[in-house]
Amino acid sequence: MTSPATAAAVEAALAEVADADDAVFLQRFFKTGPGQYGEGDVFIGVRVPQTRAVAKQFSALGLGEVEKLLDSEVHEHRLAGLIILNRLYEVASRPRTHDPAQLDRIADFYLRAVRRGRVNNWDLVDGSAEFVLGEHLVDRPRTVLFELAESDVLWERRVAVLSTFAFIKHGDATTTLELAELLLDDREDLMHKAVGWMLREVGKRVDIGALLWFLDANAARMPRTMLSYATEHLTPEQRADYRSRR
Repeated sequence: MTSPATAAAVEAALAEVADADDAVFLQRFFKTGPGQYGEGDVFIGVRVPQTRAVAKQFSALGLGEVEKLLDSEVHEHRLAGLIILNRLYEVASRPRTHDPAQLDRIADFYLRAVRRGRVNNWDLVDGSAEFVLGEHLVDRPRTVLFELAESDVLWERRVAVLSTFAFIKHGDATTTLELAELLLDDREDLMHKAVGWMLREVGKRVDIGALLWFLDANAARMPRTMLSYATEHLTPEQRADYRSRR
């Protein structure tokens, strides 16, 4: 790595590829207006592939510098910080560089960032929760996810659900199903989409029977969007049947 490993250097590299027109588009796309879910978020106009390319140059950034990125008001700074954090966790997980203490530090760091409101849009959650907190909890107690799921903060609840994608990829659907039942009455559309998405993945990757069991028990209560996402890979006849139960 030839670039200096500082948050300021990451921010400068992002500024070099920022585009003002893209910034306007992204501010609309991520609903940053008054009363919208991303209210007040600031974009400089860097698309995700460009952000990933910049983050790759700084993959050895220290946690203190990552924290500076996460504390930025600029969305792309926070996204770059989370991409780097994913990489740090992945490196510390490898057999040749396995570092349990570092894994604990990174997971704790991530959870603090979530609770401080720094992982605060759907792309930030979806691009980090499973790779850090989810992977960390694969073989550990998962109580913290149920605490997050009961939060008044939308993004904390979404972190809880998206973290279970790691469990699903390891063949374990239990926590996803428990959280999905807990969140059936959530009022946020972004949560309906998240829960439905994870339920769909349960049926696709783990056990179609487990998904059908959940739908048989809960389809009548499920919000329309959640049910639509969850049944996406079922047959047309099955989808129609579950919709008719609402």
